[in-house]
Amino acid sequence: MTNSNDDPKAAYREAYEDWQAQLAKVHAFFLDGERLPPPEIKAMLNRESRAKERYDAARRRLLGIEEE
Repeated sequence: MTNSNDDPKAAYREAYEDWQAQLAKVHAFFLDGERLPPPEIKAMLNRESRAKERYDAARRRLLGIEEE
């Protein structure tokens, strides 16, 4: 089994899939009318934001444009 930390492609795929899963939850709330209590809304948005940041970092690493 490959460690995604050592393999930029695997890290990218993992980060992308996680972000898409979190984004689907955001879309269910905003676009499909899924109801959530306010604390869960905040937590959902925070999870999506962190997942997007991990995806962006993995994408930059894959493209060889890591930030210093």
